[in-house]
Formats: sequence, structure tokens, C-alpha cells
Amino acid sequence: MRKIGLFILTILLVGCSQLGQMPVYSVSETQLEQMISQQIPELTRQANVAGIPLKLAVDSMAVKIGPDNSDLVQINTAASATLSLFGLTYPASMQLQVEGAPYYDAEQKAVFVRSVKLLDSSIEAAGYRGNLTPVTNELLQIVNQFLATNPVYKLDTSDPTVKLLTALPINMTVQQGRIAFLPAGKSR
Repeated sequence: MRKIGLFILTILLVGCSQLGQMPVYSVSETQLEQMISQQIPELTRQANVAGIPLKLAVDSMAVKIGPDNSDLVQINTAASATLSLFGLTYPASMQLQVEGAPYYDAEQKAVFVRSVKLLDSSIEAAGYRGNLTPVTNELLQIVNQFLATNPVYKLDTSDPTVKLLTALPINMTVQQGRIAFLPAGKSR
């Protein structure tokens, strides 16, 4: 009986030591941009900004993970909009730079961006060129609604390493240029 107990204890110790050797899984800026670019067709929205109806379509997005050694993600967005005003429509191009904190949702096995704030904005429409400061809150609300319900990255659980990793409690860390996932209690 003592040998069986010793055998079980040995198996447990070997298993625990293997968890410490699990590799860190990371997502690069390029991988994040690829995932986001797949969602761009879904980013066409009808909205009212400052009482003006507009149709907003995102053209491109670029991502910076952990800029200046922060734990944030920056998203630069180029969008085209069609403003409807006094029965006429006006084309416009917009640039938005937002920053937010990535959050890992273990249930959905996905990364979302929260606490989004606007860093910079510009618009070019019908000869006007300027920033979007007067409508910042309304634009941020649109961006926050989208990012709250649409992950910027979803872990691929068909990958055996990811499947094993997601079976355990995970810590997510933001490092310059990547988001890393590692078993809870492990630091790197």
C-alpha cells in the first residue's frame, strides 16, 4: 500500500514539474492585425454623431501591442464615412487612434479591449480638414460598443498547445510587440 501511495505521489510531482515547463503562447502584432482584418467587413455601422446620420465603414486597422512598454494596445483605424446632411450626402475619410487595455475572457477563450480612450482623430470632408474633438464621446461610444462584443483575438483551441494551456487557469501579459499567455503562477 505504501508503494502505491509513493507511486501516486511521484506521478503528481512529475505532472506538476511538467506544467512549469509549458511553453508560453504568444500573439504578435501581425497575428492580431490578421484577426482584426477578418472582421473589417463587419465594421460597417449606421450611426448618428452630433445628430448627423452617417454610415461608417472601416477600411484598415493597424495594431501596436505594448507601445512604450505599457500594458495597453493601440489601434489605428482608417475609415470612410458618408454624412447625410440637408438631403445631401458627403463623403469623408477619418483617422482614429485609440488605446485600451486587453482583457482575456477565459470562457470565450478570447481577448477583448476595454477602457478605450481616444488618442488622436482627424477628418477630411468636403474641403474641411480637422480633428473630431466635438464628437469624441459619441465616436468612443461606437468604438467601445464594438470592442466590448467583438474579440480582437480568439485562441485557436484546435492547436494542441493552446488546448492544453486553456484547460488551466491562464495569466495574460502584455509585452512590447506581443500578448503572452502562460499558466497561472508562472512568470516570464
